[in-house]
Amino acid sequence: MPEDRKEFVEKLKKRMLDYSVLVTKFVDGLPRNLSNTILARQLLRSATSIGANFIEAQGAASTKDFTNFLSIALKSANETLYWLSIFRESHKGSQQVLVALQKETFELANILGSIVSSLKKKVYI
Repeated sequence: MPEDRKEFVEKLKKRMLDYSVLVTKFVDGLPRNLSNTILARQLLRSATSIGANFIEAQGAASTKDFTNFLSIALKSANETLYWLSIFRESHKGSQQVLVALQKETFELANILGSIVSSLKKKVYI
């Protein structure tokens, strides 16, 4: 792997880890009630899946597996945007934190989408 690509991957892994920690802290700060518990579980599952699938992709046995793991990470990012929107629209949790989380989720989704799109072009050409 070229050094600049390796550096990009390491920075992205760290960014995804930091993101997962921020989501975890957001969830931990929510008042305890039934809807928050259910929504928080879904948010945690999808948000942490982004980084987990990115990490899994790094050990993929083939380009197809690599692309599949990144596609799953992208789907998780899109799902996470949905859960964050529910929190935001229902005014659950810090709106400032939610805006920041939505922005970061959108950026991660764009990065993943770009990588997946490039990989699929290479595979089909």
